[in-house]
Formats: sequence, structure tokens, C-alpha cells
Amino acid sequence: MKIQFLGAAHEVTGSKTLITVNGKHILVDYGMEQGIDIYENTPLPISPADIDYIFLTHAHIDHSGLIPNLVANGFSGSIYSTFGTQKLCWIMLMDSAHIQEFEAEWRNRKAKRSGDDIYVPLYTQEDVMKTMPLFVSCHYNIEYKVDEGISIKFLDAGHLLGSSSIEIELNENSRSKTLLFSGDVGNIDRPLLRNPQKPEKADIVICESTYGNRLHGPRFDYVTQLSNAIQRTLDRGGNLVIPCFAIGRTQEMLYLIRKIKQDNLVKNHADFPVWIDSPLAVEATKIYSDQSLVEYYDRETLDLLDAGIDPIHFSNLNLSVTSEDSKKINTDKTPKVILSAAGMCDAGRIRHHLKHNLWREESTILFVGYQSEGTLGQKLLNGATSVKLFGEEIAVHAEIAKMDGISGHADRDMLIDWLSNISPNPEKIYINHGNDDVCDEFAALVSVSLSVDATAPYNGAEYDLLSGEMLQGGNHERISKKKPSQNRADSVFQRLLNAGKRLLIVIEHNRGGANKDLAKFTDQINALSDKWDR
Repeated sequence: MKIQFLGAAHEVTGSKTLITVNGKHILVDYGMEQGIDIYENTPLPISPADIDYIFLTHAHIDHSGLIPNLVANGFSGSIYSTFGTQKLCWIMLMDSAHIQEFEAEWRNRKAKRSGDDIYVPLYTQEDVMKTMPLFVSCHYNIEYKVDEGISIKFLDAGHLLGSSSIEIELNENSRSKTLLFSGDVGNIDRPLLRNPQKPEKADIVICESTYGNRLHGPRFDYVTQLSNAIQRTLDRGGNLVIPCFAIGRTQEMLYLIRKIKQDNLVKNHADFPVWIDSPLAVEATKIYSDQSLVEYYDRETLDLLDAGIDPIHFSNLNLSVTSEDSKKINTDKTPKVILSAAGMCDAGRIRHHLKHNLWREESTILFVGYQSEGTLGQKLLNGATSVKLFGEEIAVHAEIAKMDGISGHADRDMLIDWLSNISPNPEKIYINHGNDDVCDEFAALVSVSLSVDATAPYNGAEYDLLSGEMLQGGNHERISKKKPSQNRADSVFQRLLNAGKRLLIVIEHNRGGANKDLAKFTDQINALSDKWDR
């Protein structure tokens, strides 16, 4: 009976953990790494065809995003998740596959000219279609026997629709252990979702630490913050532009806006228009309205449904799917609220709305999610006076605002409270899914606060679950030991790669445009390529 950490160890993304019991191999999550890679990843030590089961905590790509790659390479076992996770995985994984196929098409056109090797995407939409029938949908708080000596129970993690912590009962040679994987534990008192369910038992816990050294502070009134931002922006005759993650955060904003409209909290702007400009967000919003998913909602949302009120739809809500739909939003001069992806402003349709609104003193850009270091969103929050969008320098005259307290993750004290509900205390707690230093800090805090043996393993670390003995120590060496000059060169080249990826997105957004405009755009790209093709 063993456990091996393959990802999100001393890092935030790429969650994947391997359990071996009774000759069976189980993966808990198999996510895609996003952002900077700090430690050398540990490859899957066995063939994908030898994996028997995947237990999936939730649909976010950093937990689910590599599963179709396993299928493409021979995995044919069962994927256990909640029904909500299964529904969201369908649209998220198809979207991910589409992006990879589009990138592969672009890279391979260049490879043909240069004679380079053909680029193969991690997986295709066909692989996703082969993946979905492998899902086994489960309800919260019901024990499911998976195999001899293996049973599982899903607890509500309160992080995303269908998100879960997973309690795993293992029995091997008459010896038993109860494992608890936290998944991503949600913040409390958020729109739509229930608060995280507190676990009651576990011998061994694998706990995330995304906010393991931070506190969210006082509980902020989301409705008041948002209604005030809408009021002052519409009063000025501007647009309120909200960079918004397509799944989860967009639907929370819709819930709040519905309440604002219902209670007439914005004065003198009767039935103001609201636009969702993101095909992925539109599809996710349809899923959030699925009546078969009511088991995931909090009491307030259920009361609305019982009263015949759709919690995230309201009058003058407009959905933008095509690029033509998106363009019409900015040609219409009516003051409005625009929800658009991506949430950190580094790609997607949001950049078009920023181009049309950043220079306008009457408009507001309202951030409602975390902005990573170096992103356009963070630059704007830090007071940038101008930014470059689509090759054009745009002056920042719009109001730049931030909505406080709406994080989707539990903070340090919430995580400690969540762990402290387990009785008796666990034998061992492994801390993962946090920044490098945060994992160690939170492990030390857990050890002192709960008087429990807590440690933060590295990628590749392997432990015997019965004895607690470390079988492999994992990789402690950071990837980059380069000189500063080399790091700067890599950073500049990474910017170039990111710009290329952005160009692909812009090209896709112009699908269906006028032939004259497309021909001109093509000539410009070819002229630039001819100049730099060495």
C-alpha cells in the first residue's frame, strides 16, 4: 500500500497522485501544469494502460487536464467523479483539445517550411470523446465500492460546481487505512455553492495549501461592492468591464447581478444590459442552469429554484458566441456590463473590450479574481498608465477597481479549521498544491496547531502508507540554475512564444470576417514572417 506524489508538490498546479494497493493502480487527479515549472516533473512510473482507476476531485484543468492524454496512450479504466464534475469536464476538456489542435496546426505549417519535426498535440477532441464514456458519476456522502479493498466517498469541497474532497478506504492483507484528499477546499459564504463540508475521519490526509499563508480578511459585502461599481459607471455613461474566469466566477457574478436587478439596487438605469462574451462561459452557464445539478447548490439558491426563479438568468442578459456577436458589443454605445474571459487579461476576448474601454474615463475595469505576477491584469491593478494591445499603445484613463474577498479558495485559518474537524487526529498529513515556501510553512503550522506529523513532499516522493516510511525522497532540485543573462534571454523568448499563441487566438476570433479584412490581415502576417524567417 503506497502513495507517490507526481505533481503539485511544492507547486500549485498539475495535481496528480498515484496510489498502489492490492496490485491496483489509482490516480487521484491527473492535471495539467500551468505557469512556471519550478521542479522537474516526475513521469508516470507505469504505463497508462496499467492504471485501473482515476478518482477526480473537480473539473479545473490543473486537476483534470491531462486525462485525455492518458486515454490517448492506453488508459481504459473508470474515472470516478461527481456528476457536476463530469458535465464541466466535457466542455473544459473539449475547449482544451481545440486550443491544442489549433496550436499544432499553426506549428506544423512552420515545421513543414523549416524541416522541423511535426508537433503532436497532447490530445485531440476525438480523445476527449473517448474519455467521457469512462466517467462513473457519483453523489456526495454515498460510499461506493470500487474494487476489492477499495471504496470511496465524495464530500462537498465548496470550490466549484461538483467539486469534492475524496475519502478513500483501503484494505490490504486485513490492514486498513482511510485516506482523505482535500481537492481544492472552497471559501465560505460564496454565491451558489454550499460551504465546504468538514471531514470527520481520516488516517492520512493529503491537503492543499493554495492560501496556506494568507488570510482573506473581513467578509466583504459582494452585492454592495458590485452594485456600487455598476451605479457609478453607468452614471458616467461608460461600460463596466469585468475580466472573468469562464467557469465558476462568471456564474457567481451573474448570481449577484440578478439579485442587484431584483432588488433595484442600481437606480435610474432600468434593466441595464449585461453581456457574457465567452463561448466557454456561455456553455458553462447552461450547465449551471441544469435542473439535474441542484444537489450542488446552497439553501438560498435552492429556495430561488423552488420559487421558480432562475438564480443566474435575468432580463436583458445577452450571450455572445461568435466573433461577430463580440464585435457588436463595442459598436453599441449603450452603457452596459461586460463579462469576458480570460480573467487575467492575457488572452481571449477580454483584450478587445479593454482596447475599447481602457482609454475612456467613463468606463470601469473591475477585477474579481487573482492576477498572477506579470499578467496584464496585475499591471493594470498596479497602476499602469498605458498598455499595448494588438500593437497599439492604449492610455489607461478608465477607473481600475478590484472586488475584495471573492476568492474561490479557503484561506489559512479555514484550512486549519477544516483539518481540525477530523477526530481522532490523523496519523499523517501531507501538504501539497501550494507555492514552494507556502507548502513548508503550512506543514509547519499544521504540525504545531494540530499536534500532527505533517510534511510537504516533493515531486516523485513515495511513501509506504502502512508504516509511513519514505521509500523515495523526490526531486528537491529546482529546474533553473542559469545565469541571470540567460534567464533574461529565456524570458524574452517566452514573451515571443506567448505573443505567437496570442496571434493564434486573434486569428480564430476573426473567423467569419469579411474577405477583404482577412486578406489584409493575412498579408500583414506573411510580411512579418518574411522579415523574421531566418
